[in-house]
Amino acid sequence: MSFKHVMLGLGLLALTACVTPAPYAPSTDHGTGYSDERLAANRFRVTFQGNSATKRTTVEDFLLLRSAEVTRDAGFDWFVFDTRTTEAKTTYHTDFDDGRFGRGFGWYWHSWAYDPWDPFWHDSAVAIPSTRYEAYAEIILLTPDQAKQDPHALQASDVIARLKPKAAPPPTN
Repeated sequence: MSFKHVMLGLGLLALTACVTPAPYAPSTDHGTGYSDERLAANRFRVTFQGNSATKRTTVEDFLLLRSAEVTRDAGFDWFVFDTRTTEAKTTYHTDFDDGRFGRGFGWYWHSWAYDPWDPFWHDSAVAIPSTRYEAYAEIILLTPDQAKQDPHALQASDVIARLKPKAAPPPTN
């Protein structure tokens, strides 16, 4: 590994340290946050999308928290997941250095097909992955009698009490 690659890695590490996880908030133009949609009288679709700094477990916890809040706001005390999934979305940024013009120049002129005569194709391309998680669920709101019959039923107030502290915004200095 060359010195340039080590420095590039350290620089990227420093940049990612500046990125903060997606806050627990309604969906934004940046594609992070929660959203929900009523599908029937007792059924909702709930989503939470994190950014590249948001851990998968946090995205899933925030989906669970939002599901409990939707249940409470609809006047129910219990809910169950009908479907639930978490998807990883990985993108790659590649910066090329042809050795003459410096890093970044080759980004605009690079061909993905290897061509030994291409002056912009060089060994020092570094692909940097960035993964963000999106969690989706359909929930069914239950009456107390229905909840007694379903071993997977979750009590909204219990979920909110346990997960709400994780969703608090970080203190500002």
